[in-house]
Amino acid sequence: MQNPRNRFKQALREGRQQIGIWNAIPGTTVPELLAACGFDWVVLDTEHGAMEVRDVLPALQAVAGYPGTSAVVRPAINDWVLIKRHLDQGAQTLMIPYVQSRAEAEAAVRAMRYPPSGVRGVAGVTRASRFGLIDDYMTRAEEELCLIVQVETVQALDRLEQIATVAGVDGVFIGPADLSASMGYPGQQSHPEVVAAIEGAIGRLKALGVPSGILTLDPVFARRCMALGTGFTAVTVDVSILGSAARGLLAGMRAPAQ
Repeated sequence: MQNPRNRFKQALREGRQQIGIWNAIPGTTVPELLAACGFDWVVLDTEHGAMEVRDVLPALQAVAGYPGTSAVVRPAINDWVLIKRHLDQGAQTLMIPYVQSRAEAEAAVRAMRYPPSGVRGVAGVTRASRFGLIDDYMTRAEEELCLIVQVETVQALDRLEQIATVAGVDGVFIGPADLSASMGYPGQQSHPEVVAAIEGAIGRLKALGVPSGILTLDPVFARRCMALGTGFTAVTVDVSILGSAARGLLAGMRAPAQ
């Protein structure tokens, strides 16, 4: 059996835009629904909210039924044990939050790889290796693994080139919410200085030839980022969609009949 192709990683290498969405609600129904909608990638987010490592496996299985959609798993922290567990249960693309330096990016790369080039623990019968059926999985696993690192503070932006050029980093995600707070504008992601920093980072990554990504709920700014060069662009969060639709429906029902 061959190692499954990582379509997300392939698309990044080919420069094809990937439109994504955030899944923060635990369970299998929501990620499957989002995949069925046709998004290119769905983030299974364990950094914020109630989703745990054990919730990711059934979510991965739910998304796997839709070949056009790739699952991107965000661990809670840049920790080699958490990374190992997500990889073993079949995650092919990981998005590591709060990477502040080249050394932290290098640590994430090592966590993604087996010895001697890394520190990933060896377990032969896992979902990642199709329970031992993939030929030469141990020696070829990293070919289809994709590592995205999150840059989301002023300090990280100052070191952007150092972080982005680490061998084994496949893309850089710019985190607008944390970045705005780091810049002294918490909750103000559309502040001109924050927008300028984001746009500048996209340009710097484009100059390096490193794919960049972002999450923004503003469709106008999403299109602006895509025009500037983002390669994987998330446009909303499941909780946000649900809340917005519910509030709109309720407001409509409470409005006087015409």
